This record gives sequence, structure tokens and C-alpha cells, in this order.
Amino acid sequence: MPLDRFTVATVNLFNLQLPGRPMNPGQAPWTESEYARKTAWLAERLRDLRADVVGLQELWHRDALVAALERADLDDDYDVVADTATGGRITCAALVRRGLLHGTPQWVADFPSAVRLHASDTHDPQAPEIDVRVRRFSRPVLRFAVAPRADRPPVEVAVVHLKSKVPTRVDREAWYRDDPDTFSPHVEALGAAISTIRRTAEAAALRVVLTDLMKGSDTPVVVLGDVNDGQHSNTVNILTGQPRYLVGDARGGTDAGLYTAQTLQEYRDTRDVYYTHVHEDLRESLDHVLVSEQLYDNSRRRVWLFDGLTIVNDHLSAPDHRADGSGDHGLVRVAFRWAPAAA
Repeated sequence: MPLDRFTVATVNLFNLQLPGRPMNPGQAPWTESEYARKTAWLAERLRDLRADVVGLQELWHRDALVAALERADLDDDYDVVADTATGGRITCAALVRRGLLHGTPQWVADFPSAVRLHASDTHDPQAPEIDVRVRRFSRPVLRFAVAPRADRPPVEVAVVHLKSKVPTRVDREAWYRDDPDTFSPHVEALGAAISTIRRTAEAAALRVVLTDLMKGSDTPVVVLGDVNDGQHSNTVNILTGQPRYLVGDARGGTDAGLYTAQTLQEYRDTRDVYYTHVHEDLRESLDHVLVSEQLYDNSRRRVWLFDGLTIVNDHLSAPDHRADGSGDHGLVRVAFRWAPAAA
């Protein structure tokens, strides 16, 4: 039966792993009691979200996700898209309401061949040559399609987790060990720059994938995930292509652009309280839902109308996420209703 309402969400799972299994270097494994609280907290959140598609980041093991679904009594409601989550690394995953999944999901690890971040002739005589050699995503991008309506093209979904702002460790590099007196005062700046360069390269690579998918196409596209940067950051600008937002009865749209659900919600609110992460009392929006013009209100090619964004972030004030099982990111849910634009 075709859906008249379609909902998506993005959830960072804060390292969902089976108890006793290793996680990131320096991070203690979950105890049995911590794991029980974590799956119980996630189960309650998933029951509240009830989204048709849930993009997930920081999943280590598929069985831990299934345990949370069973605890929520939702295991018969969703297909679990988590083939790569076997416990040895962090992966992107998804929950898709039964009957919606179309085709075979794939995880994209390598950058497309069109990604070249090298410039020797910058048209600026003062700018030196640059050559960035990043060839893979830190976390492979999950791609799949869903078919909320059989009479329309499936919706293409990408679940992403771009490199974090945490400074990359450089103290184990050969060049650092050769001259620690020179580099040790600057490890934070150097590490942060490397992380930013990697995240920027990943954003560019994903934009290439998205452009190939959207340009000259009527395929609806939704990007869900933790991009580790804010709404107006360079990272998000690269991903979206910075399309123009129209208001009132204006009609247009951008063929290969993406629109942030955060901005679409801001057009409906008189106050912006959107944040999904807190670090040293700084509230940031790192988790995003980006949509193509087929899901943008003012596009001539609109088929799904934006129907509101909700965000669950009260738990971010918890003093210890390990203690209560909560996550360290807010959960974002966005709804659309079937409303093709008039010809």
C-alpha cells in the first residue's frame, strides 16, 4: 500500500557494541549492566521515533542492535541493514520498515575516481601547490533505496559518518618522533587540521557520489547522518551544493542540490533550538537530514512535502552517558507527506 506519510531519522549509537568486546583505543568495553542500560535506552528511543527509515552511526555489532529492537518489540517491524557490523569496526547501518527496502544495500569505502584534490596552478601567484591524498572514507557510506510508493521512483538513501573534529594523533608518526621538541607544543593544532582536511575530503567525495546520482535525474535523495559539522560549515556547504532557498509562492529547485531539514524547519519556527551535540558547553548541530528537490517544498519537481522536524536532545545534559545508557548525540526525525507540486 503506498504511503501518504514518510518519516526518516538519524541516530548516532554512541558505540553500540556487545558487552566485553573491544571498542576504540583507550575506551573500556561495556559491562553487562552498562550494555543492558544502553539497549534499554535505545529501545525506548526507537519506540518513540517510529520512523520508516532510521540511519545509524557508530554500530559495532549487529546483534546489539537486534537486541535493542527485540527489547522495543520492533524486531518484526524492521529490516536490519547492518551486514558489515561484525564487531571489529565502527559501521553505518539502518533500520528500514518491512516492505520498503528496494534492491541490495551497499557500503561505499573507496572515493570515486573523479575525486582529485590536487592543484598546482591555483591562479593565485601567492598560493602554493596543494595535494591531498585521501582515498577512502573513514566510515564507509551506506547506500540503499526504499520504495514508499510503487508508482514513483524509489528514494535513494545515504547514511554517512564523516571524520570527527577530534584531533588526529600525530605523536606516533615518524616525523614527530624524529623531532618531538619541535612538534609537541603543536599536536592539537596539527591533529585538528588533519581531521578537518580528512572530513573535507570525505565531504567532497560524497558530493561526487551524490552529483552522479542526482544530476539530470528525478530520483529523490535523502542523506542521513553525523557529518561532524554545523549547518553553515564548509563541510555541509560542499555536501549540499548551497542551493537557493525560495519562500512564499516562488517555485524552482536545484537539480543536484540538497536542502537541510534544519533550514526547512527554521522557516516554520520563530525560534531555533536545534542542537545535537554538546562539547565543553558548546551546543552544535552535527547530525543532519539533507534532501533533494523532490522533497523540497518550493521545488517544481516536489513530490514529498516537508512536514516537520523533531529533535530529541534532553539526554545531552546527562553527566555520564555510560552510567544511564544514553547516547552523546541528539536524535533527528523528519516527516514528509505525499503532495506532488501542481504542474
